Amino acid sequence: MMDVNEIRRQFPVLDQQVYGKPLVYLDNAATTQKPLCVIERERDYYLHENCNIHRGVHYLSQMATEAYENARRTVARFVNAKEAHEIVFTRGTTESLNLLATSLGRLLASGMSLRGAELSGATWQSTRRPKVLVTAMEHHSNLVPWQQMVQLYGGELLVAPMDDNGVLDLQAYENLLKQSPQIVAMAHVSNTLATINPVKEMIRLAHQYGAITVVDGAQSMAHLSIDVQDLDCDFFVFSGHKMYAPMGIGGLYGKTAWLEKMPPYQFGGEMVETVSFEKTTFNKLPFKFEAGTPNVGAALGLETAIKFIESFDRKAVAEHEEALVAATIAGLSKIEGMRFIGQAPERSGLVSFIIDGIHPYDLGTIIDKMGVAVRTGHHCAEPVMTRFGIPGTVRASFAVYNTLEEVDILVHAVNKAANMLR
Repeated sequence: MMDVNEIRRQFPVLDQQVYGKPLVYLDNAATTQKPLCVIERERDYYLHENCNIHRGVHYLSQMATEAYENARRTVARFVNAKEAHEIVFTRGTTESLNLLATSLGRLLASGMSLRGAELSGATWQSTRRPKVLVTAMEHHSNLVPWQQMVQLYGGELLVAPMDDNGVLDLQAYENLLKQSPQIVAMAHVSNTLATINPVKEMIRLAHQYGAITVVDGAQSMAHLSIDVQDLDCDFFVFSGHKMYAPMGIGGLYGKTAWLEKMPPYQFGGEMVETVSFEKTTFNKLPFKFEAGTPNVGAALGLETAIKFIESFDRKAVAEHEEALVAATIAGLSKIEGMRFIGQAPERSGLVSFIIDGIHPYDLGTIIDKMGVAVRTGHHCAEPVMTRFGIPGTVRASFAVYNTLEEVDILVHAVNKAANMLR
């Protein structure tokens, strides 16, 4: 059994009061709090190891380089990548997706035709008028970069619809694949609806129709076990700050064959092999995608966060979080006018809701004054709110340190706030 009280002692930020009330932090889909082990690892780096990496022969540089590359190997193992060089460190999901949209866009514009079993058996015919398929539940980060890419090259953005429960219409998705998109980008878990998409099946179908696949794992890394080889995705992106790691660090997994063919995203130091005024050649993987001085301390914090996650029984954590979600839905269901946005049978980590006649912002503001931190608004997913005809939702999202007692406080706060606003 998990000792949640013991876990909470590793998060000093939770032991405080706001507005004279004990803090109840339920905004974990935006960012998780950081355990002491992560904070101390980053601090220890700056106290004892701080140095630029890959460039010095002296002791500190060698030590920092080895620590950084060990962090890369840890990430690769955590997602079951074949090779450590298939992990590119970035600032997070958003930068990873911008990297892909920019680099794959350039590859498309080059007119290159890529074929062969080396690319998962997929046939990817490059064209100057690209098509990208996304789902109707994407975060802006997995929508806007692709939208801008197809607009730049005169292409088309296809959108797979969902039903009123926030479940992807898989038949409509397959029908859109028949229009031959080159790229299919999908959320693993919706940040607004909690829907767990059937990404393994979606990837299989996409490959069957010759597309490559990008999985947005921002909301899944902390909650689900990730195996990129089993999923067979071509790319998988994530953010550290949603999985107990520091802000400003995350990563991109990509199959070697694709990363080798993609042009660099940014240019400068470290990502080059040779430079002259006439010509520049680029570094090997993964370094050709990591221009400039990296955030070494945050990468070491990410490695520590992964080890923190791995210190728990993942099944027990999942059961704990499922119990929190179930208790939240059961408690909020008793409130008059309650409406849940997103009711997929396969869900993870959060509950989004509105109350008839009450603006989400007003509800969230009063809840905050009772010490409960939830997120209100469109959650960087405006098309989702448009689909449901609402201005936004109140979102309560959970982590390993949340308790059933906190759920009770949330339900009481929502009920009280609703009565005040009616």
